[in-house]
Amino acid sequence: MTLGDTLDDVRSDVTVVGGGPAGLIAAIALAHRGVRTTLLAPKASHADRRTTALLGASVDILKEIGLWEPIDAKAAPLRKLRLVDGTRRLIRTPEVLFESGEIGLDAFGYNIANEELLAVLREALRAAPNIHVVEQSAVAVGVTGDTARVRLDDGAEIASSLIVAADGRNSICRPVAQIRTSKRSLPQHAIAINLSHSRPHKDTSTEFHTDSGPFTLVPMQGQRSSLVWVCEAEDAERLRNASDQVLADEIETKSHFLLGEIRIEGPRGIFPLGVEIADRFANNRIALVGESGHVIPPIGAQGLNLGIRDADTIARLAADSLNGGEDPGADSVLRPTTSNGARIFVHAQLRWRCWAARC
Repeated sequence: MTLGDTLDDVRSDVTVVGGGPAGLIAAIALAHRGVRTTLLAPKASHADRRTTALLGASVDILKEIGLWEPIDAKAAPLRKLRLVDGTRRLIRTPEVLFESGEIGLDAFGYNIANEELLAVLREALRAAPNIHVVEQSAVAVGVTGDTARVRLDDGAEIASSLIVAADGRNSICRPVAQIRTSKRSLPQHAIAINLSHSRPHKDTSTEFHTDSGPFTLVPMQGQRSSLVWVCEAEDAERLRNASDQVLADEIETKSHFLLGEIRIEGPRGIFPLGVEIADRFANNRIALVGESGHVIPPIGAQGLNLGIRDADTIARLAADSLNGGEDPGADSVLRPTTSNGARIFVHAQLRWRCWAARC
């Protein structure tokens, strides 16, 4: 679509659409590299009770843009990874325990509640130069010539050279970029729950491999953990309607009482699993970041960690192009044949296709 040729209310180098962690990190990364950035980040309508395990490459990126210290203060280190065969097979795989110190690391990763992560990112936005934050939603997106425009819900418009679409799996930006996705539904559902428990986790993340999928307990600060439980659809529906006590009893049994007595904290999130991969990650002055470009099951801490890499890559591309006097939204920047940085961005789709083929 084409938006009207009205006067711009705001003019930036880049507009980031999306108020989740990937969008906020993208905006901060862009601004950190001197790119004039407008962030469309409407206030969340509900609390995000999930957690995210931030892994090595993400930690390095967050350190580089000055975000790691406040995140580290709220995160729990994952110093040990335990894998347990929780199937009903007659012959089971022996338990395996990996320790981060064996490979010279303080931790394999750091688990943080998404609400606490968002609070750190919002605080960083207040102090960041080069960012104009608009707490509104995008209702329409259009590209004409060398300008990408976003219309807000109050009728105002924002113009920029590039849109970074961090607006999730139902992105309104992606169709304007003429980017298609490949989808595949999976038969399982995932349950995400936060727990407190009577025994310490000892900084150990434990993953039980069950007949229906992983059952993974990930440390949080104190005697608390997050659980991602992949199960069959009928079990998910049963657990959705179970009382907290019934659910806690079942978690205790399924985890072999590893963490002692379990208490459910807050609501449970239950959602169907699937894979959705964009056929490319940038086109028509729009670059995809996070779930607008790739949706995968919550297994192996892949989701936001890859979104952070997306954010870092597009921030580097935009900054390098502006420093070189180029247009950050031009095809020569987003889909070149000679730029090493952009090769990483374009080849991300190849890595995702390989991952999807293994699901």
